[in-house]
Amino acid sequence: MMDRRENEMDAGKASKEVFIHLQKGNARPCYLLYGEETFLLDTALKKIIDLILKDADRELNLFYMDGDHEDMQALCQSLMTPPLIAGSKVVVLRNTHIFHSVNTLSELISGIRIRLDTDPDRAAKDFMRFLGIMGWSLDDLRNDGWRSIHDHDWKKALSAEGDKNLLETWLPGMIEHCINLGLKEEAVIEGAEMLGDILKKGLPEGNHLIMTAGVVDKRKKIFKVISEMGAVLHFPQIKYESRKKQALMDTARDILSRAGKTMTPGAWEAMGHRTGFVMDSSVEALEKLITYTGDRSRIEEKDVDAVVGKSKEGNIFDLTNAISEKNLNRALVALKDLFDQGIHHMVIMSMMAKDIRFLAQASILISGGSLSDFDPKMDYGRFQRSVYPVIRTWAEGVGKKEWKGDLIRQNPYVIYQAMKNSCRFSFDVLVGYLEDLVDMDMALKSTARDPRFMLERFLIKVCM
Repeated sequence: MMDRRENEMDAGKASKEVFIHLQKGNARPCYLLYGEETFLLDTALKKIIDLILKDADRELNLFYMDGDHEDMQALCQSLMTPPLIAGSKVVVLRNTHIFHSVNTLSELISGIRIRLDTDPDRAAKDFMRFLGIMGWSLDDLRNDGWRSIHDHDWKKALSAEGDKNLLETWLPGMIEHCINLGLKEEAVIEGAEMLGDILKKGLPEGNHLIMTAGVVDKRKKIFKVISEMGAVLHFPQIKYESRKKQALMDTARDILSRAGKTMTPGAWEAMGHRTGFVMDSSVEALEKLITYTGDRSRIEEKDVDAVVGKSKEGNIFDLTNAISEKNLNRALVALKDLFDQGIHHMVIMSMMAKDIRFLAQASILISGGSLSDFDPKMDYGRFQRSVYPVIRTWAEGVGKKEWKGDLIRQNPYVIYQAMKNSCRFSFDVLVGYLEDLVDMDMALKSTARDPRFMLERFLIKVCM
C-alpha cells in the first residue's frame, strides 16, 4: 500500500503513477479525482475507466451516479454487488458532495465564481449546497436580504471571500439565477461513514469506485480512507498565466493533432483573449473551430472572430478600458454585450467602480511627488525599469491585508495603464464619479428605474 502522502500529489505526477500502475493491471479499489480544472479531471477519469474496463464490458459493468441525486445506500449496495458478467466493474460517482463541510465553504464559493461564466447552472447548484451547509435559505438572501447577514457571519463562513465588496460583484446575479432556475436548498449528504466502512472491509474482487468532486475537506474520515485504500488525484485551478497557457497549449496541441489541424499564432491569441485561457471554455471553443473549419487544416484569426464570442471578462476588460480612454462608442458597445450575456448590473457597476478607484489611486501616486520619473508618454519597458521598482518598494513596506485590493498590489502593467490613463481626469472628477455610482446604487435598490439606461447615462458623462 502506498503511503498516504505519496497518494495525494499534484495531478501531473500522480496521474503518471496511477496510469503506470493501471497499465500493469494493478487497479486500486477506489479513486478520488477533485479540483477546479474539470477538463483535465474528466480526461483523467475517462483514461482510468479505459484502463480498467474493456469496451465490451461497459454496457453491463459500468455504472454512473450523479452527485445531484446522491444516495449513499444505493451506492454501497452497487459496490458490494458482483459484476453481472465476469471481469471488472466500475461505479462512478460524479460531483459528490460527501467531502463538503464548513471547512470547504471558501473553496466552494471560489469554484462557483469560476463557473459563473462557463457553467452557470452548475454554479447555481453548488451555491444551493453552500446554503444547505450554512443552514440558510434562498428566501433569506433574495431582495437584498443577504446584506442583512452580519459581516462577521460572511467572513466566518468564507474567509477572504466573505468581504461584502467582493460579494457585491457576483452574489446578486447568482441569487437571481438560482431563483430563475427554481432551485431548492440541499441537505448535507449523510452516509460517508457507511461508505468508509465498506471500503475498509474491502470491495468484491474486481469492483472499483471512482469519485469526482470540486472541493474536499481533507480532514474528513472518508477522505483519509480513500487516501489509504486507493489514490487521490488533485486538479487545482492553474493560477499563473504562463502555466495556464502552457497547460492549455499542450492540451490544444493534442486535440488539433488528432483532428489533423494547426492554429496560427494570431488565432491562438484571439481565442485566449475571448476565453481568458480557461481550460473548459478554450477546449469548447477549439472544438467549435475544428467543426467550423471543416476540411481546412489551418485555423486562422478570422475563424475565431466568426465562431468564438467574447467572455464576460473580455467584455468587462473592454468596458473598463474604454472608460479609462474616454472612448464612448467602445464603452456603449461593451456595455450592450455584457447585458446581452445576462451579466447582472451590480457586477458591471462594481467593476466600473474598481477601475475608477484605480484611476483615483494612480492620480494620488502621481501627485505625491515621489514618482518624478513618471511620464504619461513613456513606454511600458521604461516604466518597469524606472518607476515600478519604487512602487514595489512601497507595496512591500505596507500591510498586505490592508492594501490587498488596491492599485499598488496589482500587476505592474495594470498600474502602468492606470497611471497613464489617470492623466485624462482630475482627482476630484474621479471622486465625483465614485459618488455617482454610490447614488446610482441607492437609486436602483429603492426605485424601479432602468439600470441599463442609468449606466448608459453614466458612461456618456464619463467619456464625453
